[in-house]
Amino acid sequence: MNDLIANAIAAHGGSHRWSRIRTIHLDATITGAFWQIKGQGDALKDVHVEVDTTRERLTMDFTGQDRRSVFAPDRVVLERADGTIIGAREDPERSFDGHQFQTPWDELHLAYFTGEALWTYLNTPFLFMWPGFVCDEIAPIESGGETWRRLRVRFPDHIKTHTREQTFCFGPDGLLRRHDFTIDIVDPATESHLYATDYRDVDGIIIPATRRAYTTMGGDQIVLVAIDMADITVR
Repeated sequence: MNDLIANAIAAHGGSHRWSRIRTIHLDATITGAFWQIKGQGDALKDVHVEVDTTRERLTMDFTGQDRRSVFAPDRVVLERADGTIIGAREDPERSFDGHQFQTPWDELHLAYFTGEALWTYLNTPFLFMWPGFVCDEIAPIESGGETWRRLRVRFPDHIKTHTREQTFCFGPDGLLRRHDFTIDIVDPATESHLYATDYRDVDGIIIPATRRAYTTMGGDQIVLVAIDMADITVR
C-alpha cells in the first residue's frame, strides 16, 4: 500500500473500522441533466440504496413505486417488493453496444449504470485494498488554494465500473475532493469530474453526502449529475 492510499484510508475511517462493515444504507436524491438526456427524467429523485462492501452488489428501492433494482456485474434485475421479477438482463454491459451520449436508456440500462457507479463511489477508497487493483501516485494539481494529491487506479477486469483507469484527487486532509473518469458505456472520449463534499462521520466512516458533476452546454455551466445523500448508516 503506497503512502497516498494509506493516508486516504486513514482519513476516511481506517481499514480496521471498515473491515467490520458489510453494508451501507442511505436515502438519495439523484438529479441532473444527464438523466433527462437518457430519457429517465426524475426516475432517481427518491431512492433508498443498499451497498454491499464485500462484493460487487447494490440494491436500489424506488420509494413509493413498489419496485427495486438489483445490480451485480453479470446480471441486473427489476423486481417488486415481494420479489416478483419485472425484468432481467444477463451480461448487461453488452446492451450498451453502439450507444452514443444521446442514446436513451430503458430501466435496466439505468439499473446497471447506477449500480456500478454508486457501488464504486461508496466503496472508495477502501476498494483499493482489494487484490487486483494497481495504484500509482501521479503529479499533484492545485485547486481552490489547495494541493491535491492524485492517485491513478487501474481496476481489475472483473470489477464493473466506469472505465478501467480512473484518477482520484485527495486534499491535504486525505479526503477525496474529486473523482476523474471517462464512461465507456456513455462516451469514452469525454472526461467527467465528480466533486465530493459535505462529509459526514457515519459511525466512524467518513462519507461525502454530496457529489456534483458539471458540464458546459450553450456556453453555460450546468449540473450534469447531482447526488444528495441522507440518513446514511453502516451495518
